[in-house]
Amino acid sequence: MLQVYLKECLYFTANRLGRVITKMAEDEFASSGMSPTSAFLLMAVYEHDGISQKELGQILHLQPSTVTRLIEKLAAKGLLYNRVEGRLSLIYATDKGKALEASINECWINLRSRYAAILGEESDALSLQLDEVSDRLEKIE
Repeated sequence: MLQVYLKECLYFTANRLGRVITKMAEDEFASSGMSPTSAFLLMAVYEHDGISQKELGQILHLQPSTVTRLIEKLAAKGLLYNRVEGRLSLIYATDKGKALEASINECWINLRSRYAAILGEESDALSLQLDEVSDRLEKIE
């Protein structure tokens, strides 16, 4: 009976999926020398150079303290910097950070290819469905 409860429990199955996909992502992004979350933060900065910390948190669905910690780590590595304008802290990629863009994109493509090889055509649909479900659950909190 426990196996049925676990398989039907969104909390349990989502955490299990999170652990599995995190391991895959960490393996794929290891060649970039960054965690997947740090790499995705840099990807957001590439797309929106001069983005605010608040916007980064919204895009990546991360708490402000987590965004601050990631920015501090990446700044310490010389990959990005922040410039304060009034009450806003704007984030920019350094030349060293920009030099990693191709490597990070390759890691992301490799990750998607890796799970698509296992899940087949349903991988993109599953990602979109999980994103929609997450949005709906966030709205009720």
